[in-house]
Formats: sequence, structure tokens, C-alpha cells
Amino acid sequence: MPVVRIGTRASTLALTQTGHVADDLARLGGFDVEIVHVRTEGDRLKGSLATIGGTGVFVTALRDALLDGRCDVAVHSLKDLPTAPAPGLTVAAIPLREDPRDALCARDGLTLRELPAGARVGTGSPRRMAQLLAARPDLEVVDIRGNVDTRLGRVAGSSHGPGDLDAVVLARAGLARLGRLDAVTEALDPEVMLPAPGQGALAVEVRTADLADPTAPLAAALAALDHLPTRLAVVAERALLARLEAGCAAPVGALASVDTLGAEGASVTVEAVVARTDGTRVLRHGVSATTNVGWDGEQPRVVPQPFVDEDTARDAGESLADLLLEQGAAELAPLGPRA
Repeated sequence: MPVVRIGTRASTLALTQTGHVADDLARLGGFDVEIVHVRTEGDRLKGSLATIGGTGVFVTALRDALLDGRCDVAVHSLKDLPTAPAPGLTVAAIPLREDPRDALCARDGLTLRELPAGARVGTGSPRRMAQLLAARPDLEVVDIRGNVDTRLGRVAGSSHGPGDLDAVVLARAGLARLGRLDAVTEALDPEVMLPAPGQGALAVEVRTADLADPTAPLAAALAALDHLPTRLAVVAERALLARLEAGCAAPVGALASVDTLGAEGASVTVEAVVARTDGTRVLRHGVSATTNVGWDGEQPRVVPQPFVDEDTARDAGESLADLLLEQGAAELAPLGPRA
């Protein structure tokens, strides 16, 4: 078959994670791959994500490249992907997720609890800002942008930047993919900081028409790369985000997990937080949904693992969003249910 062209942003992190996907697809499909660099609005524009257009700024150009035939596959950080479907395109694979937690990278090996009062902590995320200030209202949170090295260079003691901050908060998954876990002084417990929906996961998107024949090498490779428990977890998280109509400009965190329960079925559990960006009010809830498909009358049935399906996962996320809205989430952030 022809070479499969894989589109990606040209940042070091994007190229690294795309390289992993390319290697896996080549191995699973038995074809050659070519990496295609695509410049996005998020790479060109300056300022915080909230002011330059939110999640879509890293996605639109890659999707355009897919639709006009410049590439055959696009690799996205799933947390950057808008929740609305893209006509003509399908997320055909979501590989096994990296650890989704946020990571504190601080001077002198300090943890969040050990940072002194008034310590300056950098992040470009309203979600992280809100939860940092909820946990430590005595901190000064500084809005920052830039790649991983640029951000780490702003931590005091670094030899690669101004060192004007006491710490920065980054996604642990990105640091793991770049081999920079040595910079992490604390992986933040989700009880303290829930990650962004989809954080740590990748989305591998293709033209829907290219999936028409599931036995074709690319379609078969994508199916083999897809990790069902990860897909179900992020379906639940993104369903919550869609129901809230929230993007990266909203201080919303969510994390879901899928657990099998033997012959009784399986469950999906979702936790979410909505907070004021100043951290003065935080609303946090969780829900679980169980699928009892392991038994038919008195006889057990043989069913594929895991038992939870996408509808169950989606319903769990939407139910949690409705609960948060009932509890006043829209008073804390610019949220609202879909019409």
C-alpha cells in the first residue's frame, strides 16, 4: 500500500507522541509512514489559550490537512480536541492512556504543601489555577505559555531560563513522553487536582471514508491500536464537558475509570470539579454507572470485556454534568447545558 502520511504539530512534544503512534501503526499495519508537519493557529498566536481561541486552535489546521488530502492520519492530544464531531472525520484509535495526573515541578524538590507562602507558581490553565488556589490560597499563580522546556526554564535554579518562578504545573503525561520525569517534584493527587478531561490520552483521527473496509491495513492497524478502557473513560469525561459546554477557558476537571465486576458486569466512575478561577468556591461530585450484563436469568452469559459500553460511559458523564449544574456550577464558571 502507499506510504501512510501522519500529520502533527511540529512542537517537540507533538513530534514525540506522534512518533510513538507512527511506530505502532507501522508495526501493526506493515506499511511505511511519513511524518507531515502542520502549523496550527496555536503555534502562531501568542497569549493565553483562553484569549486565542481555546482548544480548537491546535486542531483545525490538522483537520484541514486530513480533509484536503495532505495527510492520512492526524494525532492530537485528546484534551485539545473539541467535543463536537467533525464532519467526515472519525477518531479511530485512542491508545493506552499515560498517567493523567498533573505534575508540580518546583525548585529545591518542594511539594505543593512545602511551597512557602507567596510562592509564585506558573500555569496557563484556568483549571489548574482554580485548584491550586483552592488548595493553597496563599500562592501567587502566574499565567505562562510556551513549550515544556520554556516553562521548566522559569523555575528558580534552572540553567535554561529566567528562573523567576518557584514552580510550574504541567501534565505528567507530556513529561513522561519527553523523558523529563526527573523535573517532577510531586505528581498531584486527583483529590487535590483533577486533570483536564482526556488528559494523558491521544486521539488518532482519520477520514471516515478510509474506514469503510475494516480489513484494509490502515483500518485494521487503527482498530488494534485502540484501547477500549481508555476510550470508555475519555468518552465519559468528554460527555461531561460537552453537556457543560466547557472548553479550556473553563475551570473544569474530570477523571473517569472503568472497573470490571466479574459476572455482575462492570462500572464506570466519573469525578469532576468546577471552580471559580480564584479558588474561593469549588464544586466537586462523582457518579458511578453499572452495566449488569453478565447474567441472563440464572445463567451467566459470555460477554466481551469490559462490559461497559460507550452509551453507559456517555450517560455517566452527562448525568454528572446535570448534577453539577443542579448544584450551581453555572454560578462558578461560564457553563450551560446544550439547547
